Amino acid sequence: MPPGKVLQPVLKMKVDELFLCWLSESSTQRMLQDCLQRIKTPGRTEMGAGDAGQPGPLSAAAAPACKPSALDSQGAPSPAPASAALPLGAASSPRSGPHVRGPRRSAGTRVACGCPLYWKGPLFCGAGGERTGSVSVHKFVAMWRKVLQNCHDDAARFVHLLMSPGCNYLVQEDFIPFLQDVVDTHPGLAFLKEAADFHSRYITTVIQRIFYTVNRSWSGRITCAELRRSTFLQNVALLEEEADINQLTDFFSYEHFYVIYCKFWELDTDHDLLIDAQDLARHNDHAISTKMIERVFSGAVTRGRKVQKEGKISYADFVWFLISEEDKKTPTSIEYWFRCMDLDGDGALSMFELEYFYEEQCRRLDSMAIEALPFEDCLCQMLDLVKPQNEGKITLHDLKSCKLANVFFDTFFNIEKYLDHEQREQASLLRESESEGPELSDWEKYAAEEYDILVAEEAAGEPWEDGYEAELSPVEHKLSARRSPLAQRPFFEAPSALGSVDLYDYECGDDDLPPS
Repeated sequence: MPPGKVLQPVLKMKVDELFLCWLSESSTQRMLQDCLQRIKTPGRTEMGAGDAGQPGPLSAAAAPACKPSALDSQGAPSPAPASAALPLGAASSPRSGPHVRGPRRSAGTRVACGCPLYWKGPLFCGAGGERTGSVSVHKFVAMWRKVLQNCHDDAARFVHLLMSPGCNYLVQEDFIPFLQDVVDTHPGLAFLKEAADFHSRYITTVIQRIFYTVNRSWSGRITCAELRRSTFLQNVALLEEEADINQLTDFFSYEHFYVIYCKFWELDTDHDLLIDAQDLARHNDHAISTKMIERVFSGAVTRGRKVQKEGKISYADFVWFLISEEDKKTPTSIEYWFRCMDLDGDGALSMFELEYFYEEQCRRLDSMAIEALPFEDCLCQMLDLVKPQNEGKITLHDLKSCKLANVFFDTFFNIEKYLDHEQREQASLLRESESEGPELSDWEKYAAEEYDILVAEEAAGEPWEDGYEAELSPVEHKLSARRSPLAQRPFFEAPSALGSVDLYDYECGDDDLPPS
């Protein structure tokens, strides 16, 4: 077949079948193992073009396409049709129960390279499959030999396979082909094949969660060192063994994506995939103070210049906001809110800055006929809570060392959670933060509760058995109404470097990083 020619669908399915049969033969696996031995022993005779038993080229159908079908030539997703609704997802395993392992699907990548199954996309692209549509054994062996010579651990190999030429780091666009392959082939996302419009939404969410957790430097570039310190590659390996995608709550959970996207859709009243300060202020019934909403839009924690020009944030920015708001105990969320509260960007919270945010809390409490604690008394409580190393200021390190950073932040800008903390003794909060065992994080608890609520609302909107159709639930009504504007604009816009560098740069010290 001429290079670059696309197989017809029926022929492509047949090639897939033949390739899998060829790959499962013991002779094929012995040949691949022999190729590995040749890589490990460079002195041995190379396999020439005329060697007997040389297999034909690996078909592109056997490996994922390097360009997701949902993306156009510029790397942005094509506009979504206006017909499909966001699916709830397949039935998942109990959240508190043990993980249910799916059948282990042996593939050439595992046999030949010892790599997890879902490295197959990057391996195929790295061997030139993106350009030619197929990869010969010679090309694959040559590529893998080069990878082994230059990269000495899984993190370095993964970065090498995904990164753009001339780079030694990963940016957000580098993850799109890899994640599109996960969407296309993971059994836990099979239901999403019928809703191709939302592939880019799910991919955007996962990419933001990857950078939220892994990119500890806030640079927008994931390095090998950051990847080694994270659990991302372990989660990629679990994709092969875990049939229920919702059990992988760190990055890939569809339920978490569903909650985030529905929350964004509720706030995005004009459905232009951008929200302004007034939209964001409606989150959780106006629980967050106006001053803090203004700080979110100030550029301290948002990426790109659209915020400064138009006063709006994208869905990608909202992912960071929602996770930070619902779980203020993680290193990234503490950094997120610290950046917002540090008005002058000097790397420390002064008493003036604390009073600036607390003033609005007092006014809101007065409007609710609740007597507010004087600032001096509140300040004494917070200093006892945080125990800063230097008198008169609170640093990022102080808050990360404190077990109750969430209580500190909520006191100054979240009225609902502040009142909730006030009703519970500080000792009980401390016991909860120090409890041992694999308990769910605050974010996981929130996502589970909200997903159950959304499922209940969807169930309430299903047709009655008497033949009369029930009214659509609020969520489904919002998802089905005015889909044309949603489809008019490409969804995925990879954010540029963080806007916060204009204010200040925080250097993350070794003590700020999670243990490796």
